[in-house]
Amino acid sequence: MSYGKFASIYDGLMQDIPYDQYVEWVATRKTSGKLLDLACGTGTLAQLFAELGYEVTASDLSEDMLTMAAQRFQEANLQIPTYQLSMDNLEGLQGFDVVTIAIDSLNYLKSEEEVQKTFREVHNALNDGGMFFFDVHSIYKVDELYMDSPFVLDDDEVSFIWHTEPGGHEHSVIHDITFFVRQQEEIYQRFEETHEQRTFSPSLYSTWLKAAGFVVESVTADFSDTEPADESERIFFCARKV
Repeated sequence: MSYGKFASIYDGLMQDIPYDQYVEWVATRKTSGKLLDLACGTGTLAQLFAELGYEVTASDLSEDMLTMAAQRFQEANLQIPTYQLSMDNLEGLQGFDVVTIAIDSLNYLKSEEEVQKTFREVHNALNDGGMFFFDVHSIYKVDELYMDSPFVLDDDEVSFIWHTEPGGHEHSVIHDITFFVRQQEEIYQRFEETHEQRTFSPSLYSTWLKAAGFVVESVTADFSDTEPADESERIFFCARKV
């Protein structure tokens, strides 16, 4: 998939994400230390964690996203190293007290093997007792809510038409999105993005975490402390390395 143009409008599309709640969720369980933000995108969470006092390292597979993140860090006068790495191949990054994979980024891994390898890589990257935080789409969201497309946004600066269809795997979805980005008065640039995501049951994620050497501290839903229900949309995992 292409990320060049998408990276430039990503922050505008994510304005409704409660990043502060995500930071609070992590900070109430691990108040400080060296933090690795995997799939960091344009660096919004990494910046918030750094401003809270964590020693942050940021990584993403997309060079375009990392370019935007580095610009954000420079403007905020933050010294945050960045790495262009896949979640399932951290190339020896170690010594962290916290690892995060935020805002359903883990769902971009398409196979069970990739998810399991990512958990092992995160385990290797953490110090003993280190904490791992991530969230994923629920099966209900992928199989039912996403199938209610098309979704449409009509905005002055960025508009889109978002079609979805089942992916090639169980509990997967293909997002085909056509964007219209305003360049000047009455002139818009059109470009298209295709993204595929896949999710698994909370019990399966928990099984893989335990196999990788984690203790699952909590499984909650939708930015709350409640357990997942049949119609929960986003599932949050907190795990500790043992």
